[in-house]
This record gives sequence, structure tokens and C-alpha cells, in this order.
Amino acid sequence: MTQALVNVPAKAKRGEVIEIKTLISHPMETGYRHDTNGKPIPRDIIHTFVARYNGEEVFRGDLHPAIAANPFITFFTVATESGVIELTWTQDHGDPVTQKANITVE
Repeated sequence: MTQALVNVPAKAKRGEVIEIKTLISHPMETGYRHDTNGKPIPRDIIHTFVARYNGEEVFRGDLHPAIAANPFITFFTVATESGVIELTWTQDHGDPVTQKANITVE
């Protein structure tokens, strides 16, 4: 299972543009390399990243094999109301992973 560091401001003013940052711990194997015996290493990348703010999608990214290991993703959204920022990424192997962070809007 992959893990991530998520940075969401704890508080923001209504209408303020906020920055969301996440660093996902994942090897991002491209599928183009071979092991020491010459056998291909299976592709294992995060291919979809979605951010929702109180259930509404505010950011989506499709990732490809050229993305580095442990991808750092940052994006901006407008603070509209208190609630939950939910980040979900889908990888080639395993179930989608979701992490949530709360934000208070004043």
C-alpha cells in the first residue's frame, strides 16, 4: 500500500486560493526495465490522481510511465466552505488509495 504526505491548510478565508500538496510514496516502475536476469519488470505506476473538495472534483491528473518515483503533486483551489479534501490515486496493482484532510473556512 502506498502512503502519502498531504499538506492542506488547516484554516482559510472564504474565497482564498489555497495550495494543496501531496508527496506519494510509490516506486513508479515503467515496465521498460529488466531485472538482473533479463526478465521484464512489470509496470506499476499511479495512473490516475483525483482530488475532491466536499465530494466535488476540483483536480484530476492522468499520469504516465515518465513520471518519477514518489510523485509530488501540487494544485490550487478556492476555499468555499469547511469540509474535507479527499485525494484518491489509482495504481496498476492494488486498490485505489484515498487520503483525507479537513479544512476550516472562516
